[in-house]
Amino acid sequence: MNSGYLSKYFKGVASKKLSQVEADALKSNQHEYNGDKGLKRLLGINAGRIVFDALFMYLSDEEIVNAEGKMTWYDARENHPVRTEWRLYFPTNEVTTKSSTGDTLYLCKKSDDTLLVIIAQGESTFDGQLRWLFDLEGEVSAGFIVKSDFFSDKEQIEYVARIILEQIGIEYESIAGNDYLEDMIRRFEGKFPTTREFSAYARETIKGVSAIEEPDIALFKWLNQEETLFRAFEKYIIAERLRQGFVKNDEVDVDEFVAFSLSVQNRRKSRVGLAFENHVEYLLVENDVQFSRTKVTENKSKPDFIFPCIEAYRDQNYPAAYLSMLGVKSTCKDRWRQVLAEADRIERKHLLTLEAAISVNQTNEMKAKNVQLVLPKEIHSTYLKEQQEYLYSVREFIDEVKQKQKYDAGR
Repeated sequence: MNSGYLSKYFKGVASKKLSQVEADALKSNQHEYNGDKGLKRLLGINAGRIVFDALFMYLSDEEIVNAEGKMTWYDARENHPVRTEWRLYFPTNEVTTKSSTGDTLYLCKKSDDTLLVIIAQGESTFDGQLRWLFDLEGEVSAGFIVKSDFFSDKEQIEYVARIILEQIGIEYESIAGNDYLEDMIRRFEGKFPTTREFSAYARETIKGVSAIEEPDIALFKWLNQEETLFRAFEKYIIAERLRQGFVKNDEVDVDEFVAFSLSVQNRRKSRVGLAFENHVEYLLVENDVQFSRTKVTENKSKPDFIFPCIEAYRDQNYPAAYLSMLGVKSTCKDRWRQVLAEADRIERKHLLTLEAAISVNQTNEMKAKNVQLVLPKEIHSTYLKEQQEYLYSVREFIDEVKQKQKYDAGR
């Protein structure tokens, strides 16, 4: 991820907290924003009236709502010889009616000159993630805050930015994986290998990182590399399939095309979680941590990892104080609650995630439910200082389970 990487997707973004008047206006039959200095910088005032194609999104911790529409940027006094009064107009839709006082509006001008209009629920996880992504932390203004110089020092946490971008409909692009494309085609004979094999290949291509000395950095680099390599290889495989076409007996085979499209989406979804678990497993092995992976506990639950092993967990004479469990989820949202029903003998659950800037409300609930959040150290900076004291790094988690592991050695 190079400095200024967001410039590939956005020409700029204007953001502001919605006041009660603005939130109420968004729900009316028609509404518009006054064109303050910020909006003029973003949209320009030299081209006259402009009608933008726009995608609207409402993001909260509970739901995502999408709508399409138009936005009109115009001078309400265009016929006046001296005065100007720029406004941005758009109609009511399913997204704008969701707005409330304290929500944050992110008006993004994309590189293709369309607009992405995001209303993020105030103080939600999405709100924090977008503030971090667009580097709007600490910015204060009565009007729109505008960013168009997307210079970034977030290279080490490329994977996190990728996740956020894709949740708002932007597919992250990287050409780095092309360096390994010929090798992947030759090694895997032009077909996807198992997820475990691909994860091992990704680690093999990363040099100069130690799973023992730098587990947090190692995990991040492996994940970044696997995602980059996967997208490059996937693009090649999809292109080859499209070249074959979807014609059967001189008829376009729509069913086959739909099935192929679904297989692409399903592979992406299932692979991410498995890849994350594969790299965590390798990290634990390298650090000489004893564990069992996806073994059945009560009610047919399958925690991602049990420490020191499933046999110890099932032994009612084994002290629960020396048992641990780890759930592994690349993103959380409400899914974090799934770990509460896993491994009843273990009161304090650990959850490893790559989710940046989880809301204060959710981390408070996690603490109340005795869930210890674990994140690679580099992600900690996306959280508020008051939250960071609660977070574990990967290194801290490994050290804790290894300390408990000494109980077996002493028996």
